[in-house]
Amino acid sequence: MSKNIEQPVPQGKYLPAVRHADLIYTSGMTPRKAGKLIYSGKIRTNDTVEAHRDAVRLATLNALYAAQACLIEGEEISVILQLNIFLNAEQEFTDHSKMADYASELLIENLGANSIGSRAAIGVATLPSDAPVEVTLIGSVA
Repeated sequence: MSKNIEQPVPQGKYLPAVRHADLIYTSGMTPRKAGKLIYSGKIRTNDTVEAHRDAVRLATLNALYAAQACLIEGEEISVILQLNIFLNAEQEFTDHSKMADYASELLIENLGANSIGSRAAIGVATLPSDAPVEVTLIGSVA
């Protein structure tokens, strides 16, 4: 893991990620840089899926960075056992899995083609600070 990776800044009283044996669990990560929310607002039914691509990717990258901070030299994350994407979406929005594909794609780019296990894409009424997306993951260490 690179020491130059910018770690997500917790927005409350919790750790960005915690490790137990060879499993790493992340807290919910929103699309922030240096603690500042970059993307906000509800996902609208008439929005294109692509309009929220960067928000999903940034939230996913924050989760990955938080998980990687739990590694010691020579270790890597071998597989994402569980990926959860929460979408602050209008009730009529139905493209959850397409939005979640952006998270899967980012993880595959960083960890390899066989790195994605199970996944859930969940629509919710609100998210912290009106973020459009929140991502959690559980990773296995190799």
